[in-house]
Amino acid sequence: MKNSFVVIVALEEEFDSSLLSSHIPVVYSGIGKVNASIATFKAIRDYKPSLIINYGTVGKITPNISGLIPIGTVIQRDMIAEPLAPRGSVPFSRKPNQHDSILEGNICGTGDSFVTQRDDWLIQNGIDVVDMELFAIAAVAHEHQIDCLSYKFISDEANESSGHDWSKQVSQGQQLFLEKLDLHLRSLNQ
Repeated sequence: MKNSFVVIVALEEEFDSSLLSSHIPVVYSGIGKVNASIATFKAIRDYKPSLIINYGTVGKITPNISGLIPIGTVIQRDMIAEPLAPRGSVPFSRKPNQHDSILEGNICGTGDSFVTQRDDWLIQNGIDVVDMELFAIAAVAHEHQIDCLSYKFISDEANESSGHDWSKQVSQGQQLFLEKLDLHLRSLNQ
């Protein structure tokens, strides 16, 4: 089946697919880069989209941002193979160490850990928010030459209260994302 786009979200708790019309595919990846890679590959295989739209929650590193934000660039925050390569870089690989969205926006650092404390490397590298799936989604999209964009809802402050705050905020960005998605649908239909 061919769709012009597919929406990829980690968890049903983040976004209820029944809020969309049934012709818009929503794929739930599960948490983490491996799950996100598998789900993105399957979404490409099953729906053959020309655009992948990711939505999810993030912890914020940059203090003065809130709500729903566009992501412009994503990197891996937990690729730590020093001294073979600098943090964020895969050693001996020619694949990109960052992926840029078709949107302008904030910088997201993806990793397979839930951030609950200050990490100076994130601050020094201009990371605005952290998640656990976007880099994998963007990397698979890039490999298949498919455009990708992402909106993230800030659910916590990436500190010791993050788990509790995320649990309370996990579904709070749905309506904001629906409004952005509606704008994209209108632009695709013009």
